[in-house]
Amino acid sequence: MTAAAPHAGPETAKSPPGPTGSPPAPPGNHLRRALTRALPVSPALVLLILFLAGPIAYCAYIAFTDLQLTGQAESSFVGFENFRRAFQDEAFLNAVWLTLVFTVLSSLVGQNTLGLALAALMQRASKPVRTLVGGIVITAWVLPEVVAGFLLYAFFRREGTLNAILDWLHLPSQNWLFTLPILAVSFANVWRGTAFSMLVYSAALNEIPKEITEAAEVDGASGWRRMWHITLPMIRRSIGTNLMLNTLQTLSVFGLIWVMTRGGPGGKSQTLPLFMYEQAFQNSLIGYGTAVALLLLLVGSAFSLVYMRLLRTEV
Repeated sequence: MTAAAPHAGPETAKSPPGPTGSPPAPPGNHLRRALTRALPVSPALVLLILFLAGPIAYCAYIAFTDLQLTGQAESSFVGFENFRRAFQDEAFLNAVWLTLVFTVLSSLVGQNTLGLALAALMQRASKPVRTLVGGIVITAWVLPEVVAGFLLYAFFRREGTLNAILDWLHLPSQNWLFTLPILAVSFANVWRGTAFSMLVYSAALNEIPKEITEAAEVDGASGWRRMWHITLPMIRRSIGTNLMLNTLQTLSVFGLIWVMTRGGPGGKSQTLPLFMYEQAFQNSLIGYGTAVALLLLLVGSAFSLVYMRLLRTEV
């Protein structure tokens, strides 16, 4: 006869196995882990606060005061008076208009279009031609802004290179820096900044699979149709990025225009950076000039938001 198995008492009974996952970590562990991950970037964050966020916050405060460089013992808070003054100032409105003209002509149209055209042409050019053209264009880009301004001043002045060429061709010449100053400085910015667009578009065009363009060419698509229906859609994000960077750089151009025209004659080439400098450091109106600088920052932010909106991937 088989003996019955002894009955397991309470001390030998085993509870059912628990869940296989580990118990949740206490909240303190999550905070400690987050602090550990943030530790390597903390020096960069401190530098950004000290040298970027701090000055911007201080400038935002000054824009709401009547701070002046001379003839004032202390400043006082004036609210939105500087901004109201700006929008009632014809010189400010003229500077806004010239800034938009300068940005559209030299950045959106000039640098962007010419950079894309050079990049597309250099795709099919021989190596010596690519080396020569690339060297000339990049040399103009790496020149200091003041040096580039003097070179273009010598090109456009009354006794300059452009009028010498026109006289040799028996064509009428003029003082370009006096009659068409905003066009002269726009051309100067195109000459100096096209290299960046060319490099961006050269990299983007190299990423397009050759099989796609070759298939379109076999199907009989012309060069313009391939550019419009294949190339431009495939480099859309590069176009948006290049436009955003070029626009922000063009909005802050100061030295090039200052060397060539100093904003003249009669304010015909005075963009917002030059108007801001005149009010803050020549007229000693630091509060008013800083308010103009904040408005320029808002203009750049508006352009950035538009471009970022265009860069969003379509669902």
